[in-house]
Amino acid sequence: MDEIERIMSDIFGNVKRDGDKLVSSYKGLEKIVVWMEGKKLAAETKTKQVSDDEAMDTLKTWNEFLFKVTGYTAKERKKKMTKS
Repeated sequence: MDEIERIMSDIFGNVKRDGDKLVSSYKGLEKIVVWMEGKKLAAETKTKQVSDDEAMDTLKTWNEFLFKVTGYTAKERKKKMTKS
């Protein structure tokens, strides 16, 4: 989790620990909660209304975070989720 915490801090600019979960926020994502379930990354987000530009930046940044943590692009993650 230390590496994920570092990546979250680098990308979102803030992160705190809440037990075994990491909590952050970024523009259109009012709350980001990330934890491990075995070897799988689990995440929960709470969104808020933002401008279209901020929404696009939020999505781009979220996908960048997931890529750095998982090594998979959004398209690859979707394909893996469809298989399981």
